[in-house]
Amino acid sequence: MSGAGVVTIGETMALMATPGYGLLQHSATLNLSIGGAESNVAIGLRRLGVDVTWIGKVGADSLGDLVLREIGAEGVRVVGIRDADAATALMVKERRTSAETRVWYYRAGNAGSRLGVTDVDFGLVRGATLLHVTGISPALSPELAAVILEAVRVAREAGVTVSFDLNYRGKLWSRAEARDFYRTIIPLADIVFAGDDEAAIAVGEADDPLELAHRLVELGAGEAIVKLGSNGAAASVAGVDYLRDAVRVDAIDTVGAGDAFVAGYLAEYLAGADVPTRLTTAVTVGAYACLTIGDWEGLPRRDELAALTATEQVNR
Repeated sequence: MSGAGVVTIGETMALMATPGYGLLQHSATLNLSIGGAESNVAIGLRRLGVDVTWIGKVGADSLGDLVLREIGAEGVRVVGIRDADAATALMVKERRTSAETRVWYYRAGNAGSRLGVTDVDFGLVRGATLLHVTGISPALSPELAAVILEAVRVAREAGVTVSFDLNYRGKLWSRAEARDFYRTIIPLADIVFAGDDEAAIAVGEADDPLELAHRLVELGAGEAIVKLGSNGAAASVAGVDYLRDAVRVDAIDTVGAGDAFVAGYLAEYLAGADVPTRLTTAVTVGAYACLTIGDWEGLPRRDELAALTATEQVNR
């Protein structure tokens, strides 16, 4: 494939989280980090050896400094626009138990949602190998939705592969609003990722995840991968169906596992690997993300992948 790596666009927030398990109100301290679907994928790809550029907007504040520093420190090229009139968004995470995590977002009207078409150098998209976007961005603001649509338009015009992860957030928009956008962008995407519940928003309920994948392809997706969490994944690619079991681990924190899965799949896609290899790496990277507290901190490097053994896949 030609091009200069992956470009992704979206909001990254500062993240405050309880250091252990229990109620937030009883935690004397909070750990400070960052989190955002697009930057999680960017970091995951970079750790797997892929060149990545992240584009986003943060406030002219210390939390914005944190976001730009952390992403850049991972080797991702950062194109960070600073907004002097809005703060960097914040996410607060409470690990109630090892099996339950609660998240609160403080992002409405903040800097990340104010990224506009005039802020973005779409030449970066035009020169990429792959553009990765998610359904979170268009839910944040009309301005950011316009950026995503323009980035996809530019990518398609330039022959750049488009990857889209539905990534539904019910606190940001309704299922009806999300459905309208999904059905607009899915036909423009070469690779579509969705949880089974997210796919159902776009194409209707189905008991079989492969049926959901088929419907996504029928809607226009080049290929469709349905993420099933601890049940693995289902995919429809070039008329062939695939099922992949998850890697069994004792999960510590599952937040960010879906983004890790996407990073693993895309890294192998860009390397020219076959679908079974893509899915194996995807579930392996997703499993790694569950073994460490934090959205992205536990993402593996390529030489670590063999330490977890993926289970057998089934082709149909």
